[in-house]
Amino acid sequence: MSTTNPPRPAHTPTPTAPTQTGTPWWVTNSRTLLRLALPLILTNLAHVALTTVDIVMLGRLGALDIAAAGLALALFNQLRTTGTGLVTGVGNLVAEAQAQGDRQRVGALLFAGFFWATVCGVVFCAALWLIGPLLVLLGQDPAVVDKAGKFLMVLAPGMLPCLWFQNLRHFTTGLKRPGPLLAITLGSIGVTIALNHILIHGAFGLPAFGSTGVAIATVTVFTLSFLAFLAVILRDSALRPHLTSPDARRWNGDAVRSVWRLGLPISGTYASEAAFFSVLTLLIGTLGVGALAAQTVLNQIVYIVFMISAGLSHAASVHISEADGRGDYATVRRMGLLGTAWGVIATLVVAVVYLVIPHQVVSLFISAEHADDTDIVALAVTGLLIATLMQVFDAMQNIGNGILRGIGDTAGPFRISLVGYWLIGLPAGHLLGVTAGLGVEGVWIGQTAGLAVTAALLLAAFLRRAGRLDRAASRAPVPEPESP
Repeated sequence: MSTTNPPRPAHTPTPTAPTQTGTPWWVTNSRTLLRLALPLILTNLAHVALTTVDIVMLGRLGALDIAAAGLALALFNQLRTTGTGLVTGVGNLVAEAQAQGDRQRVGALLFAGFFWATVCGVVFCAALWLIGPLLVLLGQDPAVVDKAGKFLMVLAPGMLPCLWFQNLRHFTTGLKRPGPLLAITLGSIGVTIALNHILIHGAFGLPAFGSTGVAIATVTVFTLSFLAFLAVILRDSALRPHLTSPDARRWNGDAVRSVWRLGLPISGTYASEAAFFSVLTLLIGTLGVGALAAQTVLNQIVYIVFMISAGLSHAASVHISEADGRGDYATVRRMGLLGTAWGVIATLVVAVVYLVIPHQVVSLFISAEHADDTDIVALAVTGLLIATLMQVFDAMQNIGNGILRGIGDTAGPFRISLVGYWLIGLPAGHLLGVTAGLGVEGVWIGQTAGLAVTAALLLAAFLRRAGRLDRAASRAPVPEPESP
C-alpha cells in the first residue's frame, strides 16, 4: 500500500510574526517552542519512569531476570510503538476538525482511534503469545527464552489498555486539553513501585512471583491508567460531550480511513525505528546473557533521554504545522533548526553526567552485589560512554521525524529510516560486533553510525522541502482584495 502524501494546497505567504523590539528571533522562537515542549517532556519522563522502575527492580534479581524481562519488554515495546504510531494522527485530525467547528467529526475520530487501537491490541497480543517460544530459534539462550515467554504470556494482554490510553492521549492533545496526563502518569509511578514490591517478593498473603510479578504489575497499571484517564474525561465539561456523543459510538468509514491513511506512514516509521533496536537486541542476545543484560540497561538509560527529544519533536512539529498553514516559512525553518539545536544541547548536558559518574548511573539499574554482575556493570559502563554520542544522533533523528511531519511529510521519514537503520546501522552493527569480533561494543558503534546517517538525511530533507515550499509560496500570486 502506498504511503505517498496527498497533494498539499497552495499557501498565500504571510509576513513573519514580528518579535519584541531588541529581542533576537532565536530567543523569541525558543520561548515559544519550550513553552509547549516542557510539559510534554515532563509527561514523557513520567511515563518512562514506569519502565525504569521495572528495570531497576528487576536488576536486583540478577542478570538472568533482567535479560529475560528486557527481551520481553523490547518485543512488547516494538509492537506498542507500532500501534501508537497508527493512532498518533488522531490528534492532528481532531485539531483540524475542532478548528472547523465539526463536532460530529471529532466524535467520529475518537471512535476510529479506538477501533484501530483495539485491532492492533488484539493482533499484537496474539503475536506476542506466539513469538515467545520461537525466540530460541533466533539464537537466544534457552533459559532466557523460557523466562521471557512466561513474562510475555502475562504482559501481552496489557497491549489493549495501553493503546486505548494512547488514543485518549492524542485525542485530548488534539483538543489542547492534555492536562490530566502528567498527574495520571505520576500517580502510576507510585502504584508501579508498590505493586512491583508486593508481587516480586510476596506480601499481603500473595505469593512471590519473581520477575513475572513485574509483568502482572505492568498490566494492572496500564488498565488503571486508562480507567483513570477515562474518568477524568467524563468529569471534564469540555471533553465529556465528545466522549458521550453518538458519533463516538458508531462506525464512520471516512474517519476510520482518515486515521489509517495518516497513521500508517507514522506507524511505519515508528515500527522501523523500534524494530531496528529490537533486532540489535536479538543480535546482542546471541552474545550471551551478560551482553543482553547490559543491553537492557543501556537501552533504558538512553530511552529516558529520548523522552526529552520526543517532547521537543512534538512541540516543534505543532508550531511548524501552524507556521506552514499561514505560509510563514521563515518560522518553519527556524523552528526546525531550533528544535534540533535544543535536542543536541539537552543530550550533551546529560552526556556530562555519563562521563563524570558512569558507574553510579549503571549501578542504579543492576546491582553489583551479585558477583556475576561485576562484568555486566563494566560492559554497560563502556556502552554508556558510546551512548554519549549515540543519544545525540538519536535525538536529532527523532526531532527530524517531527519537523518533517510538521510540513506534511510522513512518507519521507519512513523511507529514510529504511536507509539509515537497515542499510547502514544493522549491517555495520553485525560487521563490527560479530564479524570483526568487537562484541557488544561493535554493535553499539554500528547502531550509532545508523542513527547518525538517519539524522543527517532527515535534517537535509527538511531543509530541502522547506526551501521548496518557500520558493513556491513566493511565486504564488497574491489574491486581490475584495471590493467593498
